[in-house]
Amino acid sequence: MEQLVLDYTHAMADVVGPEHGLTRAELADCAAASKIALAAVQARRTKDLRWLDLPYQTSVHEQVLDYADRMAGRFQNIVVCGIGGSALGTIALQQALNSPYHNLGARQSLPRLFVLDNIDPDLIGEFLAQFDPSECLFNVISKSGTTAETTSQFLIFQQALIERLGRKEHVEHLCVTTDESKGVMREIVRREGYQSFVVPEGVGGRFSVLSPVGLVPLALAGIDIKGVLKGAADMDARCRNEDFHSNPAQVYAAIQWLMQARKRKPMSVTFSYSQRLALLADWYAQLLAESIGKRQSRKGVDVFAGPTPIRALGVTDQHSQMQLYTEGPHDKWFTLLSVERSDYSVPIPAAYADLEAIRYLGDRTLNELFAAERDGARVALTAAQRPSVTFHFPKVNPHAIGQYIQCLEIAVALMGEHYDVDAFDQPGVEAGKIAAYALMGRTGFEAKKAEIESAAPSSRLRV
Repeated sequence: MEQLVLDYTHAMADVVGPEHGLTRAELADCAAASKIALAAVQARRTKDLRWLDLPYQTSVHEQVLDYADRMAGRFQNIVVCGIGGSALGTIALQQALNSPYHNLGARQSLPRLFVLDNIDPDLIGEFLAQFDPSECLFNVISKSGTTAETTSQFLIFQQALIERLGRKEHVEHLCVTTDESKGVMREIVRREGYQSFVVPEGVGGRFSVLSPVGLVPLALAGIDIKGVLKGAADMDARCRNEDFHSNPAQVYAAIQWLMQARKRKPMSVTFSYSQRLALLADWYAQLLAESIGKRQSRKGVDVFAGPTPIRALGVTDQHSQMQLYTEGPHDKWFTLLSVERSDYSVPIPAAYADLEAIRYLGDRTLNELFAAERDGARVALTAAQRPSVTFHFPKVNPHAIGQYIQCLEIAVALMGEHYDVDAFDQPGVEAGKIAAYALMGRTGFEAKKAEIESAAPSSRLRV
């Protein structure tokens, strides 16, 4: 199978200059630290970083595929109730690997896939107004079972199903992915008899897309999860290689660290030159921000670490953001996602031969124009001394997507070593959750509610 390729030529000093690009000596100096980082991450593989082994959990994969086979043809809609890591990977892979018009019913043999990753009442209310719950399979995803957003969605859709189908029949329309043995959602599974899958220990939400968290809804929607997992396994083998220049995860992690620590570029832009890959940038934004954005180092020292992820879509954002990127502050570096072969070739008709501004497009293809726009953007960034790297996808297919997912997850784990932060906790997120529990009146959070209310501004400034 074809390999994903990382090209970092345009991040180097001999291309964009030594002020903004990396010298070969700087990259070489980071190679030794990268080898140590790789050993530290791999040593935790069978302990608390079990997400590294998700591509090899064949018995789990077969359980997922068996369930998808049993459910085939029974539902019009698959509905994921989850947020953050329980949603973003599924959304990204759905867009990448199914038709962009999948949910419009162009392929009636497969159910639509909706990921309701918010609790905006207009989003949920409109779904209830538009869709018959009896035609839906709801996949509720929460490892702890205490995620307020997901739990509230579960309660709303459970009630809708019971009212429509009755207490006994509604069971077949709910599937729960949660902890294997503990937590409130596991207790609900026991009481109600719902089909369930396990979020394995050592698999945090943002690293969970290749677990049942992502595999169940993706398989139900007809995506080739075995192909994705094969790609992930192939990349995992490459990323165990201690040789720095043969390991794309090591190289990418080192570049991220050096761009911020040595070149003062705290903003990391993922510029996708593929509509299908666009939401991989959203998935990566959570992976990077939640993993590396930390107040304290592992020694407890305040460091306020972390790059800021930014998402851009080519060619759309060449007309909305490129002005900033080429002439604004030198505080960004760029990762381009490029696809070598599209599924379609779309010719541009020849017309208006007397009008040069139109004539030159005739008898070319959208493929050629799209590639020229992509390469033109890279030329413009390079000319403006803006460093960039490119991930080259041979095609947008399951194998390539699996490679990218595994590579970026390992790269972010390695970044944690370079930045000296815990890449696997999320204390800033937990603080917001605790505040929400308090404001909603959850028992045990009364003191926090009083603290919040006492700290509220005595007057509000409004216009």
